[in-house]
Amino acid sequence: MDPVRLKALFTKPYGQAAPTESQWRELYDEQVFFQDPTQERQGIEAYIAAQDDLMKRCDDIYLIPGTIAISEKTAFVEWTMGLKIKGIEFIYPGVSRLEINSDGKVISHRDYFDFIGPTFGPVPVLGGFVRWLYRRFVN
Repeated sequence: MDPVRLKALFTKPYGQAAPTESQWRELYDEQVFFQDPTQERQGIEAYIAAQDDLMKRCDDIYLIPGTIAISEKTAFVEWTMGLKIKGIEFIYPGVSRLEINSDGKVISHRDYFDFIGPTFGPVPVLGGFVRWLYRRFVN
């Protein structure tokens, strides 16, 4: 596992194709465990299906990697993801924590990002409530 391979996997500009199944299989173990704020999946087929489902739900997606750090069997990839859905763009800054096995493949992939704020913030009326709620409990 090296930063160049991770950067390629975590890069997808608007209008370009997502990583292919063979690219995922090259770096991910058959039994990979995936978790983000909305789901948990076990196994490479389930992981690839989750990626495909996201692509199908959106008009377009971009993913831009930031800092990539690898230390022994753990890697962190900072990223910004943009989703275009029905004319609205949602921006999610986040980070992925990847655990790597002795074969150099990802066995655990966990995404950390704020799902609620960027998802509901741009929605009229609901967005105002979400911002109020954040100010009430975060500030």
